Amino acid sequence: MTIIMKPNASPEAVSKVRQFIESSGLTAHLSEGTQVTIVGVVGDKTKIQGANIEMMDGVDKIVAVTESYKVVNKKFHPEDSVITVGKTKIGPGHLTMMAGPCAIENHDMLLETAYAVKKAGAQFLRGGAYKPRTSPYAFQGLEEEGLQYMKEAREATGLNVVCEVTSLRALETAVKYVDMIQIGARNMQNFELLKEAGKAGIPVLLKRGLCATIDEWLNAAEYIASEGNPNIVLCERGIRTYETATRNTLDISAIPVIRSKSHLPVIVDPSHATGVRAYIEPISKAALAVGADGLIVEVHPCPSCALSDGPQSLTFEQFEQLTRQLQPYAELSGRVLDE
Repeated sequence: MTIIMKPNASPEAVSKVRQFIESSGLTAHLSEGTQVTIVGVVGDKTKIQGANIEMMDGVDKIVAVTESYKVVNKKFHPEDSVITVGKTKIGPGHLTMMAGPCAIENHDMLLETAYAVKKAGAQFLRGGAYKPRTSPYAFQGLEEEGLQYMKEAREATGLNVVCEVTSLRALETAVKYVDMIQIGARNMQNFELLKEAGKAGIPVLLKRGLCATIDEWLNAAEYIASEGNPNIVLCERGIRTYETATRNTLDISAIPVIRSKSHLPVIVDPSHATGVRAYIEPISKAALAVGADGLIVEVHPCPSCALSDGPQSLTFEQFEQLTRQLQPYAELSGRVLDE
């Protein structure tokens, strides 16, 4: 349930409501907007049944919440969140571009890519040091060596760096090197990893699972947020359907649905959604048109030589062209491609 305070409710009135909730054995989450403060209540509501909270000083009304996710729910936090990573803001008014190779292959390749995507307008360098692959014989990533290259690329270019983690061990190592961790589609419901990501406190890019519903995706985000980490960015990367023309099927409708259900920023991965570089530009334009806060795109100096996902990776020139093509779409949606 949510307790909506009156616009003129005093800090003392809000504090009394919060104290009452917590003294009843429940958890209170405060969301202080510019006009209204909302108190989200998490726990067994039968403990306060018949308490007449609506009669307490400063309370406007009580709204029941049926969804199991509370902290990431827009009913608790009606204003859209802006997540800050380094000097970069992800959320309303901003267009965030994350770009880089699917897998970190070697030092020189990563540094070359970092400089190129920085020049084209990206604020984040993405790169995989840990690679969850379908085949155990496929390239699994450079692990900590790759993370060291990520850190060096950040120091050389000023880009934020984001890398996927696949286990608690990988998480504990990655937080020493990167600005943001990614939890990939295959681990979206790895609940122990989600909880540890929440405890780590580092910003999290949470991808949607291959067959996950939107509510399952938001509940995964709730695992992270409930451990005290509100710095979550959602990523729609396509889901598995009957269609075989593309690698996955991008659920473009998920963007406005998330907008209505959650205050968290949401970006789109057109590379994994389609698996075909020719489709990335139109899909990216569509993503911005329906309200995405940014994109994460695979870019490689020589896609034909890539150890992972070459067919869906853009060349440096193609990525630079993409950012130019997206400028008018960003302007139409009131967004700025920050440097």
